[in-house]
Amino acid sequence: MTRIISKRELFASAPSAIADFTVADYLLTRLKQLDVTDIFQIPGDYVKEFTQALEHFDGINTIGAINELDAAYAADAYARCRGLAAVSLQFGVSTFSALNAIAGAWVERSPIVMISATPGADMRDITDMYDVLFHHSTGDLDADRKVYENVTVKAITLRSNVDAPGQIDELLVDALTDRRPVYIACYKEVWGQPCPRPSAAPLKPRIVRSPEATLRNAVDQAWTQISVAKNPLILAGVEVLRFGLSELLQAIIDASGFLYTTTSLGKTVLDEQGDKFIGTYSDAASIESVRNIVEASDCVLALGTIITDDYLALIETKYADMVLADTAGVRAGYFKYGDVTLQDFMQALLVKFKASKGYPIKATAPLPPKYPQPWASNSDPIYDTQPQVITYNRFFEHTMKFLQDANLLKDIVMTYGVSSAMYAATNCYGLSQGSFIASAAWQCIGFETGAASGAQLGSRKRAWTVAGDGGFMMVCQSLSTLARNQLNAVIFVMSNQVYAIEQVYVDMAAFEPGSKHPFDTFDILPKWDYVALAKAFGAEGIRVETVDQLKSELPRIAGIKNKPVLVEIVIPEKDLPGQMRRLGSE
Repeated sequence: MTRIISKRELFASAPSAIADFTVADYLLTRLKQLDVTDIFQIPGDYVKEFTQALEHFDGINTIGAINELDAAYAADAYARCRGLAAVSLQFGVSTFSALNAIAGAWVERSPIVMISATPGADMRDITDMYDVLFHHSTGDLDADRKVYENVTVKAITLRSNVDAPGQIDELLVDALTDRRPVYIACYKEVWGQPCPRPSAAPLKPRIVRSPEATLRNAVDQAWTQISVAKNPLILAGVEVLRFGLSELLQAIIDASGFLYTTTSLGKTVLDEQGDKFIGTYSDAASIESVRNIVEASDCVLALGTIITDDYLALIETKYADMVLADTAGVRAGYFKYGDVTLQDFMQALLVKFKASKGYPIKATAPLPPKYPQPWASNSDPIYDTQPQVITYNRFFEHTMKFLQDANLLKDIVMTYGVSSAMYAATNCYGLSQGSFIASAAWQCIGFETGAASGAQLGSRKRAWTVAGDGGFMMVCQSLSTLARNQLNAVIFVMSNQVYAIEQVYVDMAAFEPGSKHPFDTFDILPKWDYVALAKAFGAEGIRVETVDQLKSELPRIAGIKNKPVLVEIVIPEKDLPGQMRRLGSE
């Protein structure tokens, strides 16, 4: 008679003797070589061999996260700062919970290594024998991998240690080459199986070359548009930053003399300084001078730019006048060249500019708006007679002035989910390269708070986060991750108790004084005691209700060490910043 194996016996059946160097050690060594010194983690029984190896691995810190979205958002921000990140999650219940964050990383080109484990060979035999549904499983033990194939460059499951080094190396090279997430799981016992050590040389992305004739045709066609333009403009995008092409972009700006702007997602692709940067272009949310220059352009040279529906008006009016080079290829007007790489095109274009008479041109960008602009003219005029009321724009007016006066802009990294605050923040000037991290294409509410720990660890700068209260409520537990790891990130919560950005697109009339149009019920949020919440999580809690309070608290906030700071910024329910009013009116 067949004896039934208990769950306890099944989990005890794993080998007790772990090899000196394992498959898990191999992956960890490769990650460390690529400057991944922190891995975000949620534990689980299937993945215990990996998590135990991580705990004792020299040179990589285990960052215990509070939930899966927290871990994956953090890994996303870390990857944007370091060039690669890793997150270790349990099979099924954890990986599915993190899917939203990994999808955002896919869209916005943030290379994360998603690490997991599945029921092992013994469990699969038992499934076949007894038709057992193992915990965390849908019944399809490959479901995780199949799902993640849609939002990763590659998704693999290692069934044994045989050829594990080759498969791991190929997977990591894919992530580095495409700057997008990858997924790796093992049968649960495989992470602890013996494995040879990797070479000492770090892995590198593959070098992909454009066909010479196609590249030449693309550059020639682009040049026919560029060379006759009277008001050319460079629109720089995030792919330039992701693929390490910022210096090449700067060389093109210098050689051409063109003015340049960036998308919201590409903000801080370069240091925001010099006389060529006109400010960030975020469609109607942009300041007036930026909008005017973009609208007057007769040739938009878009480099590494992800065109989202935030730029629908631009693409509709400038399609024929645009030269677009990104990771999908090159388009010059109506002509497309799909095999041409972004780097090859930019290098060839630089040669053209350097060899051509008439370049660099002598265009000069308008000076940045002088304080208190651009905030004062974008602030809700309803509160003009109430100077102590904090609005979105008054918040940025005073916090940006403080950061500039205290010379702190070089020491912070900003994180934003999609919110009214994100669109207002695109009006900022003077930020350092790579210091603006936003879910501007995937547009995920709540990303900013989860991203704070990864941004701070990845950049080695202080995270300076501005969240809507709805977004913060979605991932408020991330504050505990920050406190647990003694990270002094600052989380400002714009507290008006409504999903304001959602209401703008539902019915903007609700923001008008005395309006008979109420906020939709689903946009109303509960009232939270943020100071008490901060205390419960081990953070510093501050409530700010007036402009003078904000100005007096900012120096104290700047001086707090070794723990996060949660700052409730009380704003009126109906505050509608000019940036959002213009976007909503479109």
